[in-house]
Amino acid sequence: MISIGDTLPDATLIRMGQEGPEEIRVSEKTKGRKVVIFAVPGAFTGTCSSEHVPSYVRTKDQFDAKGVDEIICLAVNDPFVMSAWGESTKATAAGPTMLSDAASKFTKAIGMDFDAPPVGLFARSKRYAMLVEDGKVTALNLEENPGTCTVSAGEGLLKSI
Repeated sequence: MISIGDTLPDATLIRMGQEGPEEIRVSEKTKGRKVVIFAVPGAFTGTCSSEHVPSYVRTKDQFDAKGVDEIICLAVNDPFVMSAWGESTKATAAGPTMLSDAASKFTKAIGMDFDAPPVGLFARSKRYAMLVEDGKVTALNLEENPGTCTVSAGEGLLKSI
Protein backbone atom coordinates (compact mmCIF):
# COMPACT_ATOMS: atom_id res chain seq x y z
CA MET A 1 0.00 0.00 0.00
CA ILE A 2 1.19 3.52 -0.81
CA SER A 3 2.71 5.45 2.11
CA ILE A 4 3.88 8.95 2.94
CA GLY A 5 7.17 9.55 1.15
CA ASP A 6 6.34 7.24 -1.78
CA THR A 7 6.24 8.44 -5.36
CA LEU A 8 2.95 7.77 -7.13
CA PRO A 9 3.11 5.17 -9.89
CA ASP A 10 2.41 6.58 -13.31
CA ALA A 11 -0.95 5.55 -14.68
CA THR A 12 -3.50 6.75 -17.17
CA LEU A 13 -6.79 8.13 -15.87
CA ILE A 14 -9.69 9.40 -17.96
CA ARG A 15 -11.78 12.56 -17.88
CA MET A 16 -14.52 13.91 -20.08
CA GLY A 17 -13.27 16.64 -22.36
CA GLN A 18 -14.98 18.79 -24.96
CA GLU A 19 -14.66 16.02 -27.57
CA GLY A 20 -15.32 13.05 -25.27
CA PRO A 21 -13.07 10.91 -23.05
CA GLU A 22 -9.45 12.10 -22.71
CA GLU A 23 -6.50 10.27 -21.20
CA ILE A 24 -4.66 12.00 -18.37
CA ARG A 25 -1.27 10.83 -17.07
CA VAL A 26 -0.86 10.91 -13.29
CA SER A 27 2.74 12.06 -13.80
CA GLU A 28 1.60 15.06 -15.84
CA LYS A 29 -1.00 16.05 -13.25
CA THR A 30 1.47 15.91 -10.36
CA LYS A 31 4.88 16.92 -11.78
CA GLY A 32 6.03 20.19 -10.19
CA ARG A 33 2.60 20.70 -8.63
CA LYS A 34 0.83 20.39 -5.28
CA VAL A 35 -2.27 18.24 -5.80
CA VAL A 36 -4.92 16.76 -3.53
CA ILE A 37 -6.29 13.40 -4.62
CA PHE A 38 -9.31 12.05 -2.81
CA ALA A 39 -10.85 8.74 -3.76
CA VAL A 40 -14.31 7.34 -3.21
CA PRO A 41 -15.76 3.82 -3.48
CA GLY A 42 -18.34 4.89 -6.04
CA ALA A 43 -19.97 7.79 -7.79
CA PHE A 44 -23.59 8.47 -6.83
CA THR A 45 -23.26 6.43 -3.62
CA GLY A 46 -24.58 7.81 -0.33
CA THR A 47 -21.55 8.94 1.69
CA CYS A 48 -19.59 9.85 -1.43
CA SER A 49 -22.32 12.17 -2.71
CA SER A 50 -23.63 13.60 0.55
CA GLU A 51 -20.36 14.01 2.49
CA HIS A 52 -17.09 13.39 0.64
CA VAL A 53 -17.46 15.48 -2.53
CA PRO A 54 -19.24 18.36 -0.71
CA SER A 55 -16.37 18.51 1.82
CA TYR A 56 -13.93 19.40 -0.98
CA VAL A 57 -16.33 21.90 -2.54
CA ARG A 58 -16.61 23.57 0.92
CA THR A 59 -12.86 23.62 1.57
CA LYS A 60 -11.53 24.45 -1.91
CA ASP A 61 -10.64 28.03 -0.93
CA GLN A 62 -8.70 26.77 2.10
CA PHE A 63 -6.70 24.39 -0.09
CA ASP A 64 -6.09 27.23 -2.56
CA ALA A 65 -4.70 29.29 0.34
CA LYS A 66 -2.27 26.45 1.12
CA GLY A 67 -0.93 26.51 -2.44
CA VAL A 68 -2.79 23.47 -3.75
CA ASP A 69 -2.89 23.64 -7.55
CA GLU A 70 -5.68 21.13 -8.10
CA ILE A 71 -8.12 18.90 -6.23
CA ILE A 72 -8.85 15.59 -7.96
CA CYS A 73 -11.74 13.27 -7.15
CA LEU A 74 -10.97 9.72 -8.25
CA ALA A 75 -13.31 6.74 -8.53
CA VAL A 76 -13.42 3.37 -10.25
CA ASN A 77 -16.30 4.42 -12.47
CA ASP A 78 -16.37 5.23 -16.17
CA PRO A 79 -15.69 8.83 -17.30
CA PHE A 80 -19.30 9.36 -18.38
CA VAL A 81 -20.53 8.55 -14.88
CA MET A 82 -17.83 10.74 -13.30
CA SER A 83 -18.81 13.66 -15.54
CA ALA A 84 -22.51 13.31 -14.72
CA TRP A 85 -21.71 12.97 -11.01
CA GLY A 86 -19.54 16.10 -11.11
CA GLU A 87 -22.46 18.01 -12.61
CA SER A 88 -25.05 16.63 -10.19
CA THR A 89 -22.94 17.39 -7.09
CA LYS A 90 -21.89 20.82 -8.44
CA ALA A 91 -18.25 19.69 -7.98
CA THR A 92 -17.33 20.42 -11.61
CA ALA A 93 -18.44 24.05 -11.31
CA ALA A 94 -16.77 24.42 -7.89
CA GLY A 95 -13.37 23.21 -9.02
CA PRO A 96 -12.57 19.57 -8.15
CA THR A 97 -11.52 17.60 -11.23
CA MET A 98 -13.49 14.37 -11.64
CA LEU A 99 -11.24 11.58 -12.94
CA SER A 100 -12.02 7.99 -13.80
CA ASP A 101 -9.84 5.00 -12.95
CA ALA A 102 -12.25 2.79 -14.89
CA ALA A 103 -10.06 -0.33 -14.94
CA SER A 104 -8.85 0.23 -11.35
CA LYS A 105 -5.21 0.12 -12.53
CA PHE A 106 -4.03 3.13 -10.51
CA THR A 107 -6.09 2.08 -7.48
CA LYS A 108 -4.61 -1.43 -7.55
CA ALA A 109 -1.08 -0.10 -8.15
CA ILE A 110 -1.24 1.91 -4.91
CA GLY A 111 -2.89 -0.92 -2.97
CA MET A 112 -6.17 0.87 -2.33
CA ASP A 113 -8.56 -1.56 -4.01
CA PHE A 114 -11.28 -3.57 -2.25
CA ASP A 115 -14.35 -5.65 -3.04
CA ALA A 116 -17.74 -5.48 -1.30
CA PRO A 117 -19.85 -8.14 -3.06
CA PRO A 118 -22.96 -7.72 -0.85
CA VAL A 119 -23.42 -4.19 -2.23
CA GLY A 120 -22.20 -4.92 -5.76
CA LEU A 121 -18.82 -3.19 -5.53
CA PHE A 122 -15.84 -4.93 -7.14
CA ALA A 123 -12.29 -3.63 -7.64
CA ARG A 124 -13.33 -0.31 -6.10
CA SER A 125 -11.21 2.24 -4.29
CA LYS A 126 -10.94 2.55 -0.56
CA ARG A 127 -11.90 5.99 0.74
CA TYR A 128 -8.79 8.11 1.22
CA ALA A 129 -7.30 11.54 0.66
CA MET A 130 -3.70 12.45 -0.03
CA LEU A 131 -1.57 15.48 -0.67
CA VAL A 132 0.94 14.92 -3.46
CA GLU A 133 3.83 17.29 -4.04
CA ASP A 134 5.80 16.85 -7.27
CA GLY A 135 4.59 13.26 -7.51
CA LYS A 136 5.45 12.33 -3.91
CA VAL A 137 2.86 11.58 -1.21
CA THR A 138 3.32 14.07 1.66
CA ALA A 139 0.06 13.36 3.55
CA LEU A 140 -2.22 10.34 3.44
CA ASN A 141 -5.51 9.88 5.30
CA LEU A 142 -7.17 6.48 4.87
CA GLU A 143 -10.60 5.71 6.28
CA GLU A 144 -10.88 2.53 8.36
CA ASN A 145 -14.38 1.94 6.98
CA PRO A 146 -15.36 2.91 3.41
CA GLY A 147 -18.78 4.01 4.67
CA THR A 148 -17.34 6.78 6.85
CA CYS A 149 -15.87 10.10 5.80
CA THR A 150 -13.92 11.88 8.53
CA VAL A 151 -10.13 11.83 8.09
CA SER A 152 -10.48 11.75 4.28
CA ALA A 153 -12.90 14.69 4.14
CA GLY A 154 -11.60 18.08 3.08
CA GLU A 155 -11.52 19.26 6.69
CA GLY A 156 -9.70 16.09 7.80
CA LEU A 157 -6.98 16.47 5.19
CA LEU A 158 -6.57 20.19 5.96
CA LYS A 159 -5.79 19.25 9.59
CA SER A 160 -3.01 16.97 8.32
CA ILE A 161 -1.18 19.50 6.16
